[in-house]
Order: sequence, then C-alpha cells, then structure tokens
Amino acid sequence: MLRRLLLTSAVSLLALSAAAADEHAAKLVGHVVLPAATFIDVPEDAPADLKVSGKFATSRIRNEVLGSVEGKSRGRPTGLRVPFKGQPLQGHSGIKTMPDGTYWVITDNGFGSKVTSPDSALFLSQYRMHWDKGTVERVTTIFVHDADKKVPFRITHEGTEKRYLTGADLDIEGFQIVGDKIWIGEEFGPYVLRLDMNGKVEALFETMSDGKPVRSPDHYSVVAGNPGVAAPEVNLARSKGFEGFASSKDGRFLYPLFEGPLWDAERRDWEKLDGKTVLRILEFSVADQKWTGRHWKYLLEPGASAIGDFNMIDATTALVIERDDKEGTADKACPEGKKDTTCFDDIAIFKRIVKIEMSDANAGGAVRKIGYIDLMKIQDPDKKARKPLNGGVLTFPFFTIENVDVVDARHIIVGNDNNLPFSSSREPNVADDNEFVLLDVESLLKAK
Repeated sequence: MLRRLLLTSAVSLLALSAAAADEHAAKLVGHVVLPAATFIDVPEDAPADLKVSGKFATSRIRNEVLGSVEGKSRGRPTGLRVPFKGQPLQGHSGIKTMPDGTYWVITDNGFGSKVTSPDSALFLSQYRMHWDKGTVERVTTIFVHDADKKVPFRITHEGTEKRYLTGADLDIEGFQIVGDKIWIGEEFGPYVLRLDMNGKVEALFETMSDGKPVRSPDHYSVVAGNPGVAAPEVNLARSKGFEGFASSKDGRFLYPLFEGPLWDAERRDWEKLDGKTVLRILEFSVADQKWTGRHWKYLLEPGASAIGDFNMIDATTALVIERDDKEGTADKACPEGKKDTTCFDDIAIFKRIVKIEMSDANAGGAVRKIGYIDLMKIQDPDKKARKPLNGGVLTFPFFTIENVDVVDARHIIVGNDNNLPFSSSREPNVADDNEFVLLDVESLLKAK
C-alpha cells in the first residue's frame, strides 16, 4: 500500500511538473521599431561631458573622436561607431503599461560596466507605440539626478549642482511607478531607490536577504585587497543584482528579482535547489520602507542563464523573461565547427516568457511555473511583422530581452535591450534596433 501511495505521489508530481512546462501559443498583433541610431540631447544644465557618450565604451583610455571605434558583438562588427553625439535611446531594461495607453521604459547603465559608462546618462522615457505605423514616439524623458545627495557614495558629477547620475554610479535595470514615486531596482550594489516624478533621488536602500546584507563586487563599500585575498562581504556576482523589479497590484510591496544566485557560504557554492540555479525574489514594504524578510525562489531551467524582466499579472501570478546568453538565427549561422565575423556561431535557443505563481503558500520556496511562450516562434498570420520571418514565424533572437508587461486580459508587450552598439542579433553585422512586439497570449494569461 505504501509503495502504491509513493508511486501515485511520484506520478502526481511528474504530472504537475509537466503541466508547469506547458507551452502556449503567441500571436503577433503589433510590431514597432525604434532605429538603433536614435539619440537625444541631455538637459541644458547637464555637464558638458554628457553631451558626448561612449568616450570610454571600448577602452579605459578616453577617446573623443566621434564615430572612430566600431562596436562589436562577439567579435562581429555591428556597423555603429562610438563615441556618439548625444545619448542613445538604448538599453531598454524594464517597461510599464500606463492607463493612458503609453509605456514608460527605463534605460540601463549604458555601455555594460562602471568603467565604460561615466558619460552615459541615466533616464526613463515615456513612449507611445504607433502599432499601425510600426513606429515609436518619445513623449518625454526624465533624467535621474541626486541634487539632495541621497546617494551615500561619491558620484561622477559630485561637485555639480544638479548631480546628474551616470552608468558609472548606478545600473538601473527595473522600475515601478507607485503613486507619485518612481521605485528603481539597481544592479551594481544592488540597491533600491526612490525617486520623485522629476527623477530626483529621494532615498537609497541597501539590500538585505535572510537578515544579511547582499553586496556585489561593485558595491561602494567593497575595497579590493591584496592579490589572492577574498572579500567575504561579497555574496553576489558582478552584474547579477536586481534585473527584474515587480510590484504588487495594490502598490504595497516591491518584488526585486536578482539576475544571478546568492553565494552559499556554508556549502561554498551558488544557491541551488533540486540541482537548478536559484534566483531570489525579495519583498520590500513600500509603507514601512524596509525589507519584509520574505522571499521566493525562481529556478532557472536547463539551457537558461538569466532572467530579463518581471511584472505581476494579478495578486499571485506574474510574467518573467527567462533566457539564454545566445543570439542569432539558424539561417545565418556559421557552418558547423567554424567561427567567422559574418555569421552567428552560437544561435539563440532559449527565449521564453514564463507565467509563475508566487503566493503566501510558497513563500520561502520555489515559485510554481504555470506555463510559457517561446519567443523564437511567434505566429504572424496577419502579417504584422516589421522584420523578416524565419521559417514562417517571427523570432526574437536577441542576446538580451529585458521588457515584459501585461497590456490587458489577452495581450502583453515584449521588448529587447539592444546594448548599442554591441548587439547584432538579427543580422550578424547590423546593430540591433529597439523593438517592441504586442502579443496575443490569452491562453497563457488564463492558464492555472
């Protein structure tokens, strides 16, 4: 009898696992493209240094000759050159659907690291998508600044009045608008920031998990020691801080999601569960302005290496982008066993939007994966695609896909981060545009 019960339980668990992996169809309803080479000017009172960006994008040595160094994606020239006049509208790393039909989008640190991005301004932009025309209209832009010195460490423009923040100061990767405040999830520290609607920093919060500080090698308190000396205070890898940043539908709680696992000091390994890498979702109380101590575990599937964005559907379910670090499609792949600068040598495979359940019942444990859509096979029966199809479907083969949010009961919006000028995922030697797709995923949104 006991054996029969155990077998029945095992079958039930397998059935639950299979259900969690159910794939749902995604149909293209709209597709807009913001050209890669789209630039904006900084405010008049911004330092002159921010009027030209990318002077350090490819080297620690200053380069002020406009357009003198071509960007490369895994060794492939992308056709766009730095430095740029102005700030590029790139690095889209989080999106929020607004009641008026517009979308707010956050731009991340710029050129990939602290040392490469001191002249990359941090900002958020409000966009209007013209799905019928395939174009994106920028309505307004908010530049992030620290006039009241709420950031506790020295910033790039420390001695200026407005103190505009740059990608050498922070890497802003996700955000939520709650009331009249903008909340931001940051990757370097990692930190959580509160801004007013003009982009002024009002507060910066250190990250805590299990009652302990979470710090990456880029945290302001971390000082490199002598060669071979470990930094015990570091428990998160560089560039693995907050990437996803959701909020409860009532705005009471924020849910920052790490891009990488925390270091398990006792086991001397990155956090894992059932053999899978764990990415923690933390909970922050907006009213109390502090961490609640609760968390959930997001488990990466085999073939995936990171998450890209995270937004709630309702009180207990959410959408997460789960992806690999690959780019490109099979029709433009290099011959097997060969690598060249004119073809893709490691094509995109795992690019998903996953629906999860996170509730009081599974707090502290793994979220339940309800289902997913595959962004490598978006159906296009109504011929809405603004880019060529692959095998009759629209693919989203980008290295980084970092924008997803619910639009209504059957539609979601998804967008890429084009890492300008360092990603060329559609064409081997053409810098990626910023793209957004409107998808009909009613089946996924209704899945239980």
